[in-house]
Amino acid sequence: MKVIIAGGGTGGHLFPGIALAHELKRRDSSVEILFIGTKIGIESRVVPKEGFKIKYIYAEGFTGKGVFKKIKSISKTPAGTFQSMMILNSFKPDIVIGVGGYAFGPVGMAALFLARLKPRTTKLVIQEQNLFPGLTNRVLGRFADLIFTSFEGSEKFFMGRKIYFTGNPVRKEIADLKSRIVNNQSSIVNRQFTILVFGGSQGAHRINLAMIDSLKSLTKVRDSLFIIHQTGEKDFEFVKKAYEENKFNGEVVPFIYDMADVYRRADLLICRSGATTLSEITACGKAAILIPFPFAVNNHQEMNALALKEHNAAEMILEKELHGELLADMILSLMQDKERLANLERGSRKMGKPEAASEIVEQCYKII
Repeated sequence: MKVIIAGGGTGGHLFPGIALAHELKRRDSSVEILFIGTKIGIESRVVPKEGFKIKYIYAEGFTGKGVFKKIKSISKTPAGTFQSMMILNSFKPDIVIGVGGYAFGPVGMAALFLARLKPRTTKLVIQEQNLFPGLTNRVLGRFADLIFTSFEGSEKFFMGRKIYFTGNPVRKEIADLKSRIVNNQSSIVNRQFTILVFGGSQGAHRINLAMIDSLKSLTKVRDSLFIIHQTGEKDFEFVKKAYEENKFNGEVVPFIYDMADVYRRADLLICRSGATTLSEITACGKAAILIPFPFAVNNHQEMNALALKEHNAAEMILEKELHGELLADMILSLMQDKERLANLERGSRKMGKPEAASEIVEQCYKII
C-alpha cells in the first residue's frame, strides 16, 4: 500500500500525521509512506528525523492574514497544486490523508483534479484535530471519502459526509502511558508536587510571565514543589534566572524532546489548548490548567479548552484574565484538594482516545 500524508506547518497538524505513519508501519512494514509539506513548516525538520520521506511544495497560510499576505498565499496555490499533481502522478498513492494546515490544500485539490481526469483510484480522507475545523478541511471535506474527528460536535461542519469520531492520534509512547489515579486519589505521596509548564515548541511568553509572577505567591509551598518548565528559546535565560533567584527546584529548558517522560512525572500541567496537546494529556489522563492562545484561527483553542472544562477534565484561564496571583491560587487549590485533582484526572482519562491512530488506520484499510 502507498500512502501520502499531507499537511503540517505546525506541530498540532503534523504530529497526528506522524502517529498515523508509525501505526501504518507497525501494521505492515512494507507500506510506502510519503509526506508532503513545505520547507518553512515544522515538517521539514521533524519528518526526516522520524525516518520518513518528504516532498516539498509551495504553500502558505491564508486564514487570519493581512490583505497582502493573503494575495501572496493565493499566488502560490496554482504552483503548489501543480507540484502536488506531479508528486501524485509519480508516487501513485492508494490513499491521501490530509492532516490540515496550508500544505494540505494544494494536495487535496490535486487529488480531486486528477480524479476528474481518470477514474478515482486514490481515496481522500481528512483527519481533523480541532472542534472547529480549519478552512482547508471544511472545503475539501465536501469531497472526502472519510473524515475523522477529534471532538464530538465537529460533525456538524461536515454535513452529509462519512464521519468517524475517533479522537486525535497521539504518539505510541504517549498513548501507552497510564493515569496515576489510585483508589480515587492522586498518587502524590511523600514526594514533591510536580508541575509541567509548556506552551508549544516555541514556548508561550504570556504563560512564562504569569508563571514567574506566580512564584512569589507559591513561596510558602516552595519546598513541596518541583517545576518542569519549557520556555522556548527566546525566554529561556530570563525564566531560568527567575527560578534561581526565587530558589525554586525544577528543570527549566528551552525545549523538551521526551514529552512522554515529563507527562509521566507531572501531577499538574499548565499549557495551551491546541488539539494535539489536549489529545496527549487526555490519552494519559492528566489534570491541567488550560490557557488558550487567544489569537488562534477561529478561536479554536478556547473552544477546545471549553470542551474539556465542560467534561470536568481541566480548569481554564483566559489569557485576558491571566496573572500570577490567579494562577498561583489555582495551583494551590489543586495541590490541597487531592480529590478535585483526582476528579480532573478521571475526567481527562474519560475523554482520552489513545487508540485513535489504530482506529483511523483500520478504517483506511477498509476503504482501499
